[in-house]
Amino acid sequence: METKGRYFVWLSFKGAAYSGWQSQPGTTTVQQALNHALSVLLRHEVQTIGAGRTDTGVHAKVFAAHFDVPLNNEKLNTFELVSRLNKILPPDIAIDRIVPVRQDAHARFSATHRTYHYLICRHKDPFFTGRAWLMDRPLDIDLMQMAADILPTEVDFQSFTKSNADTRTHLCKVIKAQWHQEGNMLRFEITADRFLRNMVRAIVGTLVDVGLGKLTIEGFKKIIEARDRTKAGYSVPAKGLYLVDIGYPDEIFLPE
Repeated sequence: METKGRYFVWLSFKGAAYSGWQSQPGTTTVQQALNHALSVLLRHEVQTIGAGRTDTGVHAKVFAAHFDVPLNNEKLNTFELVSRLNKILPPDIAIDRIVPVRQDAHARFSATHRTYHYLICRHKDPFFTGRAWLMDRPLDIDLMQMAADILPTEVDFQSFTKSNADTRTHLCKVIKAQWHQEGNMLRFEITADRFLRNMVRAIVGTLVDVGLGKLTIEGFKKIIEARDRTKAGYSVPAKGLYLVDIGYPDEIFLPE
């Protein structure tokens, strides 16, 4: 039986040109690009498994995936591999580091939490074209925060995921949900143990309805309790969404 070593690869990507992370027939994805580059450099087929799927157009400042390599007498030179990967990958994908992990470590299932940011540009800014959602209508940020404060008190987020999403449970533990005003930019930060498909974009769209005065705080709470996607607001554009952090227990990482 062949013995293999497992590694985590940490990367970032601009999602505009990709149909998300996960490989799909007839589309261009980040996973396909990374699998191909690793296979070329390691001279055997490599299949990565990511921390989760991202929707088309979504960005990641931090993303993790794991892959296995056959163990032999030579230790994998991770520093050199990072350098070589960055030379052959497209300019909108960057490898930060590659680290050895335990064989049972899993990029998706070992994660303890994830954090997303959603960026809203309050006035037209050419430097954020394609990188944030332009929303220049007046918003009541205080009301939006009051509604966001409800999220950590709830556990079922079926109202904020695609109705046909293939998931066994809609239960999530939201740890933090906070709005930040930073000059021309409005940033929503949310941390949870797991996220459903389209969840953050649907939450932001519904919170914006609160900020526009279309929805009350009580109405927002009732939408969550309804567990019905048709009751919630629209999904805001993918271009403003960023995965910015993934947490893992220290014990899964091995000495480099």
